[in-house]
Amino acid sequence: MNESLREELKAMAAEDRQLRQELLDNGELGNWYAPRMEALHRKNTSRLKEIIAEEGWPDRELVGDEGTVAAWFLAQHSISDPEFQRQALTLIHVRRGTVPAAQEAYLFDRIAMYEGRPQRYGTQSLPCPDGRYRGWQTEDPETLNDRRRSIGMPPVDDDPAQTEPTCQSLAEYEHWFRGYEEWLRKTGWRQS
Repeated sequence: MNESLREELKAMAAEDRQLRQELLDNGELGNWYAPRMEALHRKNTSRLKEIIAEEGWPDRELVGDEGTVAAWFLAQHSISDPEFQRQALTLIHVRRGTVPAAQEAYLFDRIAMYEGRPQRYGTQSLPCPDGRYRGWQTEDPETLNDRRRSIGMPPVDDDPAQTEPTCQSLAEYEHWFRGYEEWLRKTGWRQS
């Protein structure tokens, strides 16, 4: 196992969490994507690409459980680089068995949401005007918990307030969604 690489990945993930908390505490996460957060995500994506080019996907064999979770966390936050997120999903899929199955599920769902497709495992949600998060659309919702169980994930609560696919009053949140849609187009997740 590469101890120094594991520690580097863990430190990068910790810095991401720390900055997110700081931005939350300062009220700077109200808009779609805080510039400081985006800059850190881009920096981390660049370094993760270098690591992958040198070592391959950081799996359990290379960096242990904590390291592979940190690498996945960084890939999840590589949202400004659609092609890299898709590449990371492929690499995680190929390394199935040496990374937790939930990592593939979360990354698959995140990519599907950004591309405007239904998610498969019910891991992604968006904020709504009432301050709660609502689950993104899910393919075959009646078999969602079966899919989750098949990879060792717990079932999703059947509370409709948590699983409805769209927000109640989008008009109240129009500014946020407009920024979100602009960002999706700008970064290449969606075409016009």
